[in-house]
Amino acid sequence: MKSKFDEALILLKKGQLDKAKNIFSEILNTEPNNFAAYNNMGNISFLLGNLDEALQNYDKAIKLKPDFADAHNNRGNVFHKIKKIDAALESYERAIEINANHVQAISNRGNIFLNELKKIEDAVQSYNTALKLNPNNSQNYNNLGVALKKLNKRNAALESYEKAIKIKPDYAEAYHNKGNILYELQKTDEALQSYEKAIKIKPDYAEAHYNKGNILLGANINSAALDSFKKALEIKPDLETLSGIIMYTKLKMSDWENLDKDLENLKDEAADSKNIPNPFFLMSVYDLPKILRSAAKKWSDRETSFLPLNQQSYQSRNPLNSNEALDLIPKKEMNKKIKIGYYSADFREHAVGQLVVNLFELHDKSKFEIFAFYFGPDVNDDIHKRITNASHKFINVRSKNDTEIAQLSRDLQIDIAVDLMGFTVKNRFRIFVERCAPLQVGYLGYPGTTGSNCIDYLIADKILIPKENQQHFSEKIIYLPNSYLAGALEKKKSEKIFTREELGLPKNGFVFCCFNQSYKILPKIFDTWMRILKRVNNSVLWLYETNEIAYKNLKQEAANRDVDSNRIVFAKRLPLLEEHLERYKSADLFLDTFPYTAHSTCSDSLRAGLPVLTLQGETFASRVSSSLLEVAGLKELITHSTKEYEDKAVEFANDLSKLKNIKKKLDTNKDKTAIFDTKLLTNHIEQAYLEIYRKYNESKKPENIEIK
Repeated sequence: MKSKFDEALILLKKGQLDKAKNIFSEILNTEPNNFAAYNNMGNISFLLGNLDEALQNYDKAIKLKPDFADAHNNRGNVFHKIKKIDAALESYERAIEINANHVQAISNRGNIFLNELKKIEDAVQSYNTALKLNPNNSQNYNNLGVALKKLNKRNAALESYEKAIKIKPDYAEAYHNKGNILYELQKTDEALQSYEKAIKIKPDYAEAHYNKGNILLGANINSAALDSFKKALEIKPDLETLSGIIMYTKLKMSDWENLDKDLENLKDEAADSKNIPNPFFLMSVYDLPKILRSAAKKWSDRETSFLPLNQQSYQSRNPLNSNEALDLIPKKEMNKKIKIGYYSADFREHAVGQLVVNLFELHDKSKFEIFAFYFGPDVNDDIHKRITNASHKFINVRSKNDTEIAQLSRDLQIDIAVDLMGFTVKNRFRIFVERCAPLQVGYLGYPGTTGSNCIDYLIADKILIPKENQQHFSEKIIYLPNSYLAGALEKKKSEKIFTREELGLPKNGFVFCCFNQSYKILPKIFDTWMRILKRVNNSVLWLYETNEIAYKNLKQEAANRDVDSNRIVFAKRLPLLEEHLERYKSADLFLDTFPYTAHSTCSDSLRAGLPVLTLQGETFASRVSSSLLEVAGLKELITHSTKEYEDKAVEFANDLSKLKNIKKKLDTNKDKTAIFDTKLLTNHIEQAYLEIYRKYNESKKPENIEIK
């Protein structure tokens, strides 16, 4: 015959909490010293969310039986729930002190180390201890995998997730985490399968839908990616970054349905600290420096939150912001050679790689030691080889975590760390949050402020950041005398010379061109383009075909504006870069996008002899083409309103003599001006490095500097 206590335990396990509570109350009325009943009353209160009441019951149990390990562990769970981390850890430690084999307390202690205190090695030790005591606990294997992943021990983490799944085949979280590891290992097909398995087990798993979308987006399967992102948003509306990536995906497909509403929502979210869109996505749609800085600051604060609580106050701030902080950094004698570290996933056939390879090769090796920290895909293309050969030391750090890379940088005594990525895809911004070098500089890959306290300087020029816009940047500005953009790589000459007919272009008509990515094309600029086509007879607009859906949508958008869709011609991807660049010559005028203008694409166009007509805005991203045109001596191609932009495009198309003069001027100025003088730009950047290093060694705080 079951006792009342056993009956209450059965009801508790079945979830019949009120009935169980009544029976335990009856027991305590007759047995006021029954510590086990108080413990279970605490468990019921905890499950009902009555945490104060739960704590009172556990305290009563412990008062009656001070060595009651279960009650100490359960008391720790309450403290953990209410974010009293030190008290929670103390309770778990007390439970383990009483019973060294208390698996739950050991596991819970591991969770504190992992999630709150960021003591990852201690978390691993706790989970391993718990698993020795109970090797059939799938949750501990999953948590061990999470900890090992944070230590960048990917293969060991993968093994832990697989053990969790073997014990519990319907463990959705373990499948999702396994997918994350496979994705990092660039096994995208297997990662996709893992996410899909997680979703099959748990259809409302928002994070799995989101990460599935990321893989599809990376594979340019944009429509399916959008479906995944929308499903994640439906399940979990406050999931971070979702609205921004949904908009970005739609823009990649030139899907402008409800775009105005999306833009307003995104602006609201940018002001909301709970749901922060990646500021990189915002650059494509807003010419609003204040909003971009605010969003960047919130994003960088989010990046800081991973640090252990006792490190956040020092490492998340700029150690150069105060004299007190300057004193914290050990000084050394100025080296004969300054050690410059460049950090990127793009030291390869990529726009950034193509722009910096000459910079690496032209650096004065008698004054500087160049270190390249690479965390991109496994490649061995020409750019990768050249950067490797031009570096004093090329270090593949793909297998290291951010903390290890930062520590390696400090061990190598890097003097100036140059972040070439900001918040772009595959960035490792936390390397800089952990202060990998005493001086940290942003350059080239991310056209805007990081809003952070860990990037001391940003390399720019006076067109990109006029003095009145300095307030919108957390970094101090290094002003180069010409354009900040590294001189474009001297490309191979194409063996193939194209005719217009081969490219699907009219033999005699006027060809407007824009080879920017589709996500940069917004309805307002497209409206302007369509008005231009209507005003210029026998003209076409030649765009770069990034994906089939954008192709169809842009054709339809033209038709919606009463423009024959056949006047929108698309350039397909060519296997050879030099052939792609050669075909620029078949166009008459490049029409820039807004607010995210052409960057390396503008440089390519100008090098090919194709003038670029741009609309200058207020943000960094909206002024890069202007920066290049200014140096090239082509101010007449910089406009300041949509009307001026439209009228000038029509003017050039209808007066070919004016356009011919512009092209002649461009052809002359390519060699006459500094626009493609990478040697000069390298010299200016080196002057900047010497200046900021001198200031640092004199314990001077960063300030805006201008290179003459």
